[in-house]
Amino acid sequence: MTSNTIISINDLKIACENCSLSKLCLPMGLESSDIDRLDQIVSRSKPYHRNDYLFREGDEFKGIYAVKTGSIKTYVSREDGSDQVLGFHLPGEIIGLDAIEAGVHGCTAKILETTAVCLIPYDKLEKLSGEIPSLQHQMFRLMSREISNESNMLVLLGKKNADERLATFLLSLSQRYKQRGFSSHEFNLSMSRNEIGNYLGLAVETISRLFTRFQDEGILRVERKHVELIDLEALKRISSHCNPHDTSSKSSVSI
Repeated sequence: MTSNTIISINDLKIACENCSLSKLCLPMGLESSDIDRLDQIVSRSKPYHRNDYLFREGDEFKGIYAVKTGSIKTYVSREDGSDQVLGFHLPGEIIGLDAIEAGVHGCTAKILETTAVCLIPYDKLEKLSGEIPSLQHQMFRLMSREISNESNMLVLLGKKNADERLATFLLSLSQRYKQRGFSSHEFNLSMSRNEIGNYLGLAVETISRLFTRFQDEGILRVERKHVELIDLEALKRISSHCNPHDTSSKSSVSI
């Protein structure tokens, strides 16, 4: 990275060992010397900006990406030309594991806000994992988490009504931010209402109506992209089918 690169976020050249996200990306108990070996194969790029592409559907698979700062959405294009959002990725999360088998990316990764990533070339990571058992175990753990996330999404779309879907989504963001040392009840939504609706299988009008109702009921406060979760317990009740005000249900959810 050149010295004249302007970055408004923390130094991207920070080594893996000193990275604030190391507990999320690195296996526990990894020796300092092994961390150095891993750090040597990690490539750190200049920041990406909103609407940049990390990779596109069909691009050759070069490695996996660890989000360092910012956020990214992944999506696939349907035959009718529309997009289906697959997920939103926050700092400490890995992108690109789904391309390992085919050798090409099966989805597109688009930047939602100024974002920095670490690229880990897969061929080098695979070789290093064979020499460091704990690193190999971490790879299996990450793959397992990907499968679990997909399963949870199927349950979310198949079993929950509109209220429950949005409540579950907000609780998921809350927990993920908490794991990263950020506030669990106050954060910015880098994704649009339309993108949230697309991900949850709901019309954007439904998302806007639910945000308004949750705010009127004192569950949260919204100001543009800034969200403050005032009553986490209420969100948990809604998410787990215990919403006393539930009329939707079974509602005509616009999908």
